[in-house]
Amino acid sequence: MARDFYAALGVGRDAGSEEIQRAYRKLARENHPDVNKDPKAEERFKEVSEAYQVLSDPEQRRKYDRFGEDFRQVPDDWEQRVGAGAGPRGGRARYATSGTATSGTSTSGTSGGGFEGFEGVDIEDLLGGFFAGRGRGGPVPGADQEAELELTVEEAYRGGRRHLNFGGDREYDVRIPPGVLDGQRIRLAGQGGRGSGSAAPGDLYLVVRIRPDRRYRLEGRDIHVELPVTPSEAALGATVPITTPGGEVKARVVPGSSSGRRLRLRGEGMPNPKGKPGDLYAEVKIMVPKRPSKRERELFEELAAVSDFDPRRT
Repeated sequence: MARDFYAALGVGRDAGSEEIQRAYRKLARENHPDVNKDPKAEERFKEVSEAYQVLSDPEQRRKYDRFGEDFRQVPDDWEQRVGAGAGPRGGRARYATSGTATSGTSTSGTSGGGFEGFEGVDIEDLLGGFFAGRGRGGPVPGADQEAELELTVEEAYRGGRRHLNFGGDREYDVRIPPGVLDGQRIRLAGQGGRGSGSAAPGDLYLVVRIRPDRRYRLEGRDIHVELPVTPSEAALGATVPITTPGGEVKARVVPGSSSGRRLRLRGEGMPNPKGKPGDLYAEVKIMVPKRPSKRERELFEELAAVSDFDPRRT
């Protein structure tokens, strides 16, 4: 066949979905035009993206495994058609990945494969003539492609527009919706692989990857942060500022708060254009001065002398 998607990703034909995904991510990073300036890298990036798009979709993969490079011309209901067309023997069809299929009991293809059909069944009629365009320049729709779009937590929170350059003349102004999550896909219609003849091009899907951040931890749409407080704020209570991806908000620390206590701020997590936003969880962390002043030391010593509080016994 013209292309072997398994070879493009460097995996075996029995590879599982996780192995296929790992292989794609590795090769996509290595060959991304923004990272690899080799003129051949962009073509390689397109190739692995197309291979992943097909092999990560169970239905497309089954068609590709069965029909090879002709799989795009196979109708979506081919499995039902084959099942409905079974002859009295109740057998199953086996399709070659190359060669021409005809009705009858068997034919040989150019790669040594063949077709074992059902007695008296016209395969061209059974599958709607999907082999008709082969070898005669029939139009084939372009393949969908994927590329990763890395965002900071703040960029994912706010959304906005991003100018992307994938090398050469592939430049796009992309609208990023506010509150986009890691793994979500942004579709650029008609910006994927080119179709042959008059066929339409495929789509380009940007897979969002949110960069790890030392300040924020995301769980779905919920945002988790640490909230540093002084011993007096924790003991006596206070209203303190919290820095979030959307700006500064105020939180009330209740008296007697110890490290590890969580404050929940409803609706202050990642926005959700289609529903309820996430929440912000701030975990109290009591901090003490690394080098207390003379007066601070005196006050801490005075507190230690008059207080009978024992956190280990409590």
